[in-house]
Amino acid sequence: MRRLLRLLPIALADGARPYIGGQAVLEGVMMRSPKSFVVAVRRPDGSIAVREEPWNNFFTRHRIFRLPFLRGAVVLIESLWNGYVALDFSAQHAAPEEAGKPQSNLAIGLTLVLSLAFGLALFVGLPHFLTWGLGQLLGRPLDTTQLAFHLIDGALRLVIFVGYIALVSRLAEIRRVFQYHGAEHKTIWAYEKGLPVEVETAVAQTTLHPRCGTSFLLIVVGISIVLFSMVFPLIPRLAEGELANTLLQMAIKLPLTFPIAGISYELQRLSAKRPDLRLIRALVVPGLWLQRITTREPTPDQLEIAVLAMRRCIAYERGERNESRVEIFPALADALTA
Repeated sequence: MRRLLRLLPIALADGARPYIGGQAVLEGVMMRSPKSFVVAVRRPDGSIAVREEPWNNFFTRHRIFRLPFLRGAVVLIESLWNGYVALDFSAQHAAPEEAGKPQSNLAIGLTLVLSLAFGLALFVGLPHFLTWGLGQLLGRPLDTTQLAFHLIDGALRLVIFVGYIALVSRLAEIRRVFQYHGAEHKTIWAYEKGLPVEVETAVAQTTLHPRCGTSFLLIVVGISIVLFSMVFPLIPRLAEGELANTLLQMAIKLPLTFPIAGISYELQRLSAKRPDLRLIRALVVPGLWLQRITTREPTPDQLEIAVLAMRRCIAYERGERNESRVEIFPALADALTA
């Protein structure tokens, strides 16, 4: 852990190299750079499917969506969309006999909305309801005007989140996704250190990374505690009945998710400029601990997939590639020379 913290300036500092982030998918890795979106997936027969395209979306074309605090919510929406598109592509190739036909943008959008609604209900609505119910059960009603309510709410959110991750990590398919998550981090470390992006250099890197979305989610929980404790004392009672009032308060939390994401994003940008601050280290360490659950040591063939996706992104940043395409290659060597 100490060795990793010494590497924070490398991982967080603004450098000459474009920032490239990623996500693990089914039997593969998605990488996203300022100019590209790339997904590489290992097929059941050992071949590799690659989807790549220039990155030029609606949000980044309009200046208003790049304003501080607003851009964080935009990045959240982009990440959710990209993640689901990457998962859909990976499902088509990692398990073609089960996946069926590719989904249309409308189908992807509807599925994403339903998934987001489920996530908000589980990680926002349920902790709020449990906190209210705990106060009722103990005969000492908790009110959203109290800091104690939001501290308990935040703690329950963390317990549910960590418990959910620990539970799904027992599934064999998810363990393989976590291995690809580790491959993604190792490859990003090799890139950010200025090393050749190859399996041989990536294998020596750690699977933990301070910029991981897992760490970001923990920052979101902390920001939500602060924001909710400031906002809810200003909101008048919304209904006479306790249950009805609680349900309406839960509904108010949903739109507040976007400013929370915006503030959390700006905090991460600040951390990129001042990685030496003790506060930044304090924010990073819990996320690194949690990544011991969400990442696993990858195999060399899994690292090949992450390396390929990263190298394609780098090629787009250098102007060596500029077209959208989907291709299938027999092996890594064929993909790297294409």
